[in-house]
Amino acid sequence: MAKKFSRKFAHSFSLTLTGLAFISFLFIPTPELLIIPMIFIGLGWASILSMPYAILSGALPQEKMGVYMGIFNFFIVIPQIVAATLIGFAVKNFFGGDPIYALVLGGISLLVAAVLTQFVTDEN
Repeated sequence: MAKKFSRKFAHSFSLTLTGLAFISFLFIPTPELLIIPMIFIGLGWASILSMPYAILSGALPQEKMGVYMGIFNFFIVIPQIVAATLIGFAVKNFFGGDPIYALVLGGISLLVAAVLTQFVTDEN
C-alpha cells in the first residue's frame, strides 16, 4: 500500500482502521467476535512499529540518522509511560471504573493521529 499510494497514506489508513477497531469493542456482543477488530489492531500495530520511522528516515541526513531516530523514540516512549501511569486514574475517576472507555479513548486518539498524519511532510 505504501508503494502504491504513499507511506503517509498507508499509515493514516492503518491508524483509522485501528482506531475504529478499538471503538468497535464497545459494540461487540460476544468475545468470539473480538477476533475481527483484533485483526485490524494487529495490522495497525505493524504500521505503528514501522511507518513513522520510514517517514522520518526520508527527512534525515544519513550521517545523523541514529541520533535523530533515538531522539524520535523519546517522543514515542515518554507518552507511553505517561499514559500507563495515568490510565488507571482516568478509568477510576472519569470512566466510572469501566475500562472499555479507555479503549474507546484510545480509538479516538488513533483517529486524531490519522488526521494529523496528513499534515506530515513525507520525503523520499
